[in-house]
Amino acid sequence: MKSFNFKSATNSKDAAKLATGRATYLAGGMTLLPAMKLRLAAYSDLINIKKIKGLSGIKVSSKSIRIGSTTTHAEVAASKEVGKSIPSLSMLAEGIGDPQVRNRGTIGGSIANNDPAADYPSACLALNATIHTNKRKILSDKFFTGMFETELKKGELIETIEFEVPEKSAYAKFPNPASRYALVGVYVAKLKKEVRVAVTGAGSSVFRSKELESVLSKNFSASAIENVNITSKGLNSDIHASPEYRAHIIKVMARKAVSSC
Repeated sequence: MKSFNFKSATNSKDAAKLATGRATYLAGGMTLLPAMKLRLAAYSDLINIKKIKGLSGIKVSSKSIRIGSTTTHAEVAASKEVGKSIPSLSMLAEGIGDPQVRNRGTIGGSIANNDPAADYPSACLALNATIHTNKRKILSDKFFTGMFETELKKGELIETIEFEVPEKSAYAKFPNPASRYALVGVYVAKLKKEVRVAVTGAGSSVFRSKELESVLSKNFSASAIENVNITSKGLNSDIHASPEYRAHIIKVMARKAVSSC
């Protein structure tokens, strides 16, 4: 690991001012620090944002849930408010990594990193989330732009993530047995105006399945998925699964998610 300066911010404005040159924000550090240790990433400054009080916590209304960016996975999983309004989101958080990761990792860090196999990006897309930063609001459909890439600009800090409360929703994941990352994860949500289906782990970045959304909009049942053709074109191929296998698992996980709603 190369040397760096460690700085702390007490509010979002201070954090933005400190984010100059090769600087990055640090919350849980569950991805950032291992990447730096392996010399996959190097920064001149790490800006600790965990002391910014306004970035943690959960606020619930009848139509949405707003979760602060430094709220840990464990806090989301244990939240009675989340469990009552969007139980699928609570279950997703409970299935991330191991206890150490869940107690240190943060929701904001997860979506800012946009790992192709991360769980939270699928929740953002399926639940029509709005990402509130220190500069603007970004719709989830425009937020995730590619592998480990997002719409965030230099110095832009995620403050809260606002999820729409669905009528029904569920998340089904086929996890890697070692890492718990999703080989394929499918999040299905029946919202007031539409049905949204988000897939993680299968491609270079999280994406919505228009084919599944189309059939479920007409008939929200597991049986409606049987005749859907999921193409393997563009899906990931690695030592864990072929593109064809991932295409098959997308349908399996989608049926499981719908059946769990």
